[in-house]
Amino acid sequence: MKTSSIQYPFATRSDAGRKLAGALTDFKGVEDIVILALPRGGVPVAAEIAAMLDKPFDLLIVRKLGVPGHEEVAMGAIASGGIRVLSHDLIQRLGLTKNQVTATIARETAEVVRKEQIYFNGRPAPEVTGRTVIVVDDGIATGSTMSAAVALLRHQQARRIVVAVPIAPSTTVARLRDEADDVVVLMEPKPFNSVSQWYEDFSQITDDEVRHLLASTSAIRERNHRPSAPTASSKSILDHLRKHVRPLTGAKEDYDDLIEMIGNRSVVLLGEASHGTHEFYRERAEITKRLIVEKGFNAVAVEADWPDAYRVNRFVRSEPGDNESVESLAGFERFPSWMWRNADVLEFIGWLRNHNENVHSMDRQVGFYGLDLYCLHKSISEVVAYLEHRDPVEAAKAKALYSCMDRYGKDPQNYGIMVGKGMAESCRTEVIQQLWDLRAKEAAYLAKNGQAAADEYFFAEQNARLVKNAEQYYQKMFRSDVSSWNQRDEHMMETLVQLLAHLQSHHGSAKVVVWAHNSHIGDARATAMGRHNEYNLGQLVRQEFPTQSRLVGFTTFAGTVTAASGWHLPAERKPVRMGLDGSYEQLFHQVGIPDFYLDLTHSNPAVEALKTTRLERAIGVVYRPETERRSHYFDACISDQFDAVIHFDLTRAVEPLDQTTQWDKDELPETFPIGL
Repeated sequence: MKTSSIQYPFATRSDAGRKLAGALTDFKGVEDIVILALPRGGVPVAAEIAAMLDKPFDLLIVRKLGVPGHEEVAMGAIASGGIRVLSHDLIQRLGLTKNQVTATIARETAEVVRKEQIYFNGRPAPEVTGRTVIVVDDGIATGSTMSAAVALLRHQQARRIVVAVPIAPSTTVARLRDEADDVVVLMEPKPFNSVSQWYEDFSQITDDEVRHLLASTSAIRERNHRPSAPTASSKSILDHLRKHVRPLTGAKEDYDDLIEMIGNRSVVLLGEASHGTHEFYRERAEITKRLIVEKGFNAVAVEADWPDAYRVNRFVRSEPGDNESVESLAGFERFPSWMWRNADVLEFIGWLRNHNENVHSMDRQVGFYGLDLYCLHKSISEVVAYLEHRDPVEAAKAKALYSCMDRYGKDPQNYGIMVGKGMAESCRTEVIQQLWDLRAKEAAYLAKNGQAAADEYFFAEQNARLVKNAEQYYQKMFRSDVSSWNQRDEHMMETLVQLLAHLQSHHGSAKVVVWAHNSHIGDARATAMGRHNEYNLGQLVRQEFPTQSRLVGFTTFAGTVTAASGWHLPAERKPVRMGLDGSYEQLFHQVGIPDFYLDLTHSNPAVEALKTTRLERAIGVVYRPETERRSHYFDACISDQFDAVIHFDLTRAVEPLDQTTQWDKDELPETFPIGL
């Protein structure tokens, strides 16, 4: 607190906020306003404006990307939610290297992530697309951070951007008026010198104070955004759904709303209610193509084994190896091979290779990666093969360490049974040692410059890490608890995080589409899994990337599906029974619109009507319609499980590349009338 007798324009930031609010009364009747404060100084100011407008406020965490050596000059900016804007012209004019830009982005991204963890607590960043945004700070000097904030909001397609500050120099205000749609400032003194000199109390705002002020508007947020409660009748629920779903007709613009809802997020999870439905594969591919072309996504990560998927990755990048799409899928030998050796995946990877051949740089190519951990012995072989080409001495050491696993044969389940029951010693120490040994030699193996060397080391390292995690998984899979499920999804999440880091570091950007079953990508906390202490990839992604992720689920009412009658049995084309009474599948069928998309992020009666627990179906690689209720249904709240759901009323089986006699049988689905 300053102790002089000078009369300051503003006693505190809250005082400045109240005075600034008086200049913003014209916005009181505007419904689509979003108030964003630049933390931490702008938060007390924004809190007063929010109270006057009777609106909640939130934070805009923005970091200027300063030019190395001249940090006062901005070459771009990043913000919460994974938003990034770069001035490519400036970068090129200054001759900045890719490594310089990447290092700056990595440093500032870490700071954004740190602040997200402190302030957001899992809460998604507010949606600004098409809305009026008032950006608030306690004052502006050079205005570089505010300029970055305006640029980011432009990038997010805010309808109108208003900069509101108590005090700023006239030169900065003049520049901001060219950048923003409006600038509201109370004072433009000359000389200006600094923001702090115009406040009697300009003491630092603490993180606890920020959190307290955010919480103080929670009542406003709840009151203004609480959806109207629907009636309990089934007819009312159906009326709400019919009003708010978007019919899917096969038109090019079917997924415009979904693409808009995804916005600039960098991790999109696309599910499936079975591992064998043609429509799920086809539509995921169509959505993914749009995300690649329109949103710059550069990786597809699937519920498949890492080395098998990486063979496809080499093919789509036109690296030496397979010459045809179908050849690149030959690695998927393990049951259930039809999950990835099918006609829809074949078409997609052909498209992916063609796309990559027509992009203007290697960094714009899209990769194909696996997240799963079943292929323990294949990954061992890949680690040894990598070392044999680069370091025969280390290859011999790796063979010696991995020989521990050879005692149990080629089926890792044998290892799990014997070690899990205490009948044999584990190989835990050996597989961990090999991972450490590989990482210790990273610098030597990457001494050969080039993206290819980095990619191949990354491939080998992930194989070594997979062996370490798979060793634990197979020990746990024969227990009666949930630890093996959690171990598997932890591995998927770890792989996804490392893939994102690798892409960002070596390819300049990281935006990943994940293809996996609903049971993996829907938030486990909204299902019976959560009550059983199970978690999954969707939950972990939401917790790690709360403002950068979207989860999309798929459902079907009836049709056919490719599945087996038991583990390791042949693939069959099986009829899918109609959705059970009390299930989401039956409810969506009764809407009477055969195929539709529903955004679950909006506050509307349709979404509120789904905030009750219902049955939801999950068909894996094994389908047992004779025990449908017990084997394939679980309790879920779908509006909390996903950010959007895509429903196809009647679906057909995905077509395996290797068709069996059982699959070729002509199985017809149960017939049903639409909308009963």
